[in-house]
Amino acid sequence: MRASSALTPLLLALLAGPALAAEEPPALAPQVAEGRLPSLAERLPAVPRSDLPAREDWVEGRYGGSLRILDRGGRDPRALVVMGYARLVAWQRDAEGATGGAARLVPDILERVEVEEGRIFTLRLRPGHRWSDGAPFTSEDFRFWWEDIANHPDLSPAGPPAVLVAGDELPIFEVLDETAVRFTWPVPNNRFLPALAATNPTFIYAPAHYLRTLHAGYGEPAALQAAAEAEELRGWVERFRRLDQPFRYGNPERPSLQPWINTTRPPAQRFVGLRNPYFHRVDGAGRQLPYIDEVVVEKTRAGLIPARAAAGEADLQAIGLGFEDAALLKQAERDGWIRLRLWPIGRGAQLALYPNLNVADPDWRALLREPDFRRALSLGFDREEIARVLYQGFAIGGGNSVLPASPLYRPELREAWARYDPELASDLLDGLGLDEGYDGVRRLASGKRLGLVVETGDSDPAEVDVLELIAEYWRDIGLELRIRPRGRQALRDRIASGQTVMSLFYGLANGLATPDSPPSELAPTSDRQNNWPLWGLYGQTGGRAGEAPEQPEVQRLTTLDLAWSRAASAEARRLAWEEMLEIHADQVFTIGIVGRVLQPVVSSPELRNLPEEAPYLYDPGAYFGITRPDTYWLDRPAP
Repeated sequence: MRASSALTPLLLALLAGPALAAEEPPALAPQVAEGRLPSLAERLPAVPRSDLPAREDWVEGRYGGSLRILDRGGRDPRALVVMGYARLVAWQRDAEGATGGAARLVPDILERVEVEEGRIFTLRLRPGHRWSDGAPFTSEDFRFWWEDIANHPDLSPAGPPAVLVAGDELPIFEVLDETAVRFTWPVPNNRFLPALAATNPTFIYAPAHYLRTLHAGYGEPAALQAAAEAEELRGWVERFRRLDQPFRYGNPERPSLQPWINTTRPPAQRFVGLRNPYFHRVDGAGRQLPYIDEVVVEKTRAGLIPARAAAGEADLQAIGLGFEDAALLKQAERDGWIRLRLWPIGRGAQLALYPNLNVADPDWRALLREPDFRRALSLGFDREEIARVLYQGFAIGGGNSVLPASPLYRPELREAWARYDPELASDLLDGLGLDEGYDGVRRLASGKRLGLVVETGDSDPAEVDVLELIAEYWRDIGLELRIRPRGRQALRDRIASGQTVMSLFYGLANGLATPDSPPSELAPTSDRQNNWPLWGLYGQTGGRAGEAPEQPEVQRLTTLDLAWSRAASAEARRLAWEEMLEIHADQVFTIGIVGRVLQPVVSSPELRNLPEEAPYLYDPGAYFGITRPDTYWLDRPAP
């Protein structure tokens, strides 16, 4: 992951030549002329990031314009951080189109990364790189984060983020010089770089020059306490945390490295992000990116987004749109209001059923832990008909596994126990002693009816329609399905407390995984995993809370997840992934329904460099972020 330290002759000429003023973004030129902002040569790092999207339809753009985005819910402008997708290292696809190509990590904010033995990471910064307020971005920003935030007993009582633990140890952190730091673990830590590239990344740096003014280790305690009380906060720690939220992005005073800088303090219905005059990327002509001057994020009701997008009130929109809106949007495109693209969603399954193996009810817990019961549920409905009825055939059936575009894909794993076979499903249920009662619904040995309540969290508009179709199929094999909609947080609370028997939610977040992608979703690693929240909590806390998994197959998943994180080679990481996928295919811990559903992507007819086709995925890739929105531009006449 080494980047060339040599500037192109063209870029050198642009930075040094007399035509430099012409290369200034027009929005910044008055500030440069008045001396309120340094010239471009002084604002860019010595080695800007200069690689560009390798698409045939990509063209160098023009400066200017405002990009409008509609956002549902929330009270902060994190959409700017997601779309901007400036990270220490970033995921990049070498091909575009429906398959998108395998994603790989490349330096972004960093000039290069040197990795030795999978456990020694030397991070090289771009000399001359600056924060959005012009202050130098240096190794001091990493040291401050490590010593004064991550290891501060009040700011981080649990210690540094879990991803920084490998071999049960934290790394040795070293500042090598002004532009280089090193993290060293006793064993390989394959989770480290993906965490830095995540949509919601692990931030291992912070603007020390700004945050020192809020920190008790540097400021006057009495003054900091008075400032906190003036804002009705308990003390400096609460105030520090509120003002240091790089992902929520709600503090306009906090310097940033993103392409657009938030200028609006929440709460607000409209957030404005202005171009970062010190952003570290350039185009092929050496002009500083982004092309677009301003991004406006407007909060609105989720139900209004399709109609407003169809009316041309957004220049780029996917959030809040679903396949069911395609007809409305297609008509708006015919009327000339918008451009409509349909991108394949990159989840392993658009929706999946999650049997709660930690449910509190002992009868249900015993039944859900029977692999043949989960297999029968999966065999008991027709995925092809669901794809045809609800998605007009623009989806593929299969279990909750990686998609065909993933290098880890094997058709037999995605298809395992995922065909429609009601006879085999009935035989499996018979084998478990689940006999039908007088009303055609099967009973447990205790006589309890198998009335299976599936709870939903309002994650997808098609939830109820999907479940109603499945209910018809399951009725034929003696199962009664009842649907209980819940709010998302209420559902999470019920799952964690063991009240929910089964839930419906999105499938694998990364259906396009490569051997270098963390396989944590496949092992009990988080209390937010709907199929085993207590086992996930146990893994998340290192055994301090939750319950230890009892099933050998689940224990094996934990072992393989750890083996992946410590693997010294790509082949070893691949083998761990493959076995984990095999276990899931056989055990059916989650029940995928359909995948590769199409996501409507609406844009202004004037927006350029937005790909015609690309995978739509939150992580890795930050939805649009991996396609380089800093190079989008608006083809509008100059005012």
